[in-house]
Amino acid sequence: MARILIVDDEKNIRANLATFLESCGHQVTLASSAQEALGALAEAGTFDLTLTDYRMAEMNGLELLQEIRRRHPDALVVLMTAHGTVQNAVAAMKGGAYDYLTKPFSLDQIQHVVERALEVGRLRTENQTLRNTFEELPFLASQSPVMRRLLETAERVAASEATIMLIGESGSGKNVLARQIHRWSARRDKPFVVVNCTTLSEELLESELFGHLKGSFTGAIKDKPGRLEAADGGTVFLDEIADLSGPLQAKFLRFVEDQAFERVGGQQTIHVNTRLIVASNRDLEVEVAAHHFRDDLFYRLNVIALRMPALRDRSADIMPLAERMLTVAAARNHRGRLSFSAEAVAALTHYRWPGNVRELRNAVERAVILAPGEAITPELLPDALFRQPREAPAIGATPTSLDELEREHIARVLAESPTLEDAAETLGINVSTLWRKRKRYAID
Repeated sequence: MARILIVDDEKNIRANLATFLESCGHQVTLASSAQEALGALAEAGTFDLTLTDYRMAEMNGLELLQEIRRRHPDALVVLMTAHGTVQNAVAAMKGGAYDYLTKPFSLDQIQHVVERALEVGRLRTENQTLRNTFEELPFLASQSPVMRRLLETAERVAASEATIMLIGESGSGKNVLARQIHRWSARRDKPFVVVNCTTLSEELLESELFGHLKGSFTGAIKDKPGRLEAADGGTVFLDEIADLSGPLQAKFLRFVEDQAFERVGGQQTIHVNTRLIVASNRDLEVEVAAHHFRDDLFYRLNVIALRMPALRDRSADIMPLAERMLTVAAARNHRGRLSFSAEAVAALTHYRWPGNVRELRNAVERAVILAPGEAITPELLPDALFRQPREAPAIGATPTSLDELEREHIARVLAESPTLEDAAETLGINVSTLWRKRKRYAID
C-alpha cells in the first residue's frame, strides 16, 4: 500500500482517481489546490507519490512540483494536464517530474504510471537502505572483546519480544545498534520507526508519539496517526528517553504496559503490536534516584539493558573504524584512494574521543573534504585532537556526581569553541541537545 496525494481543482477527477487508486489498495489524500496540497504535505511529512494537475489557480502544477522538490528532493511527482505541449513536458521533466500525462487518460494508463513510479520509489528506498547499512557497518565492526560480547548478547535478545534499553554516551552508536537489533529480529520486514525525544516540544512530541485528531490543538488541521501506530508490527526506537516530560512519562507508561493509547484529543483506544527499544546517554538509575524519571516506568523498560562502550574503552577499534570510514567518505565525496599518514594515525589513536564514534566519523569526513592530495595529514584533523587533556583530579579528592562531571565537560568545551555548532560537533551531540543541556545546567 502506498500513500498517494492527488491535487486537482476538478472534483470529479479527484473523486474518480481516488476511487480507482483506493480499489488498488492505496491510501489516498485529496487536495483541490496547490496550497491545500502543501498543507497536506506539511501535515503528513511525505507521500510516496503525488499526482497533480498542471493548470490551477494561484499556483500551477509546475510551481507546486518545484516547491515539493525543494522540500523533499527525492519526491515522486506526476503532472496531469489537458493542455499538453512539448514545452510543458520539457519544463516538467526539467523541474524533476517523474512523468507527464495528458488528459484524457485511461485508468490503465494511470495504473501503469503509478505502478512504475512506486517501483522506482521502492528501489530508491532499498538502495538508500543498502547505502545506510554500508555506512553503518563501521559503528558495529569491532576487535574489542567488550564490544563483541555486547553484539553477541544483542543478537540473542533480538530474537525475543523483550523491551531493550541501550545506555551509553552520545555518539557511541546506540541508534545503529537499535537498527541492527531490528534487522536481527523476526520483525525485520516491518517498520523501524525512530523518535528523538530531544528535538520536539512536549506538545509536539506527544502528537508525534500518539497522533492527534483534527482541532485538538492549534495547527492540527486533520487527523494524524502517530509513530507508535506507524511502527505497528515492527519496532519503535525512542532515543534519549530521559528527556520525556513527567506527563508524557505517565502516558507512555500506559503504552508500555498495555500497548494501548489514545490520540491527542481523542477517546478511542488504539491497540498496536510494537517492539520497543529505548536509549539514553544518561544513567536512568541515577535519573530515578534524582526524581527526574519515574521509577515505575524505568522498571518496565529495564528488561534487557545493554551498555554501549565508549570509543576510548575500545581503543583497538579506532583505526579499523577510521579506515572504513575513510573509504566510505571518499566514495561519497567523489575522492580517489586516500590514506592516513603516520602522524595522523598517532593523533587519532591518542585522542580520547569524547564524542565517540560520531566524532570520529565527523573528523574523518572533514579531513576527506579538505585533503588536497591522497594523504590525510594532521593539519586536516580537528584542532581538538591536539589539545592537551586536563590533569586528573588528585587521589582522595571529593567525588563528583555524574551531572557535575557532565556540566564541567560541557562548560569547558563551550569555552574552547568559537560557536555553539563547533561545541556540539566536538561533544558529538546535536545543537538542540546542547542547548537543552546548557539550560539544564545553567551554563552561560
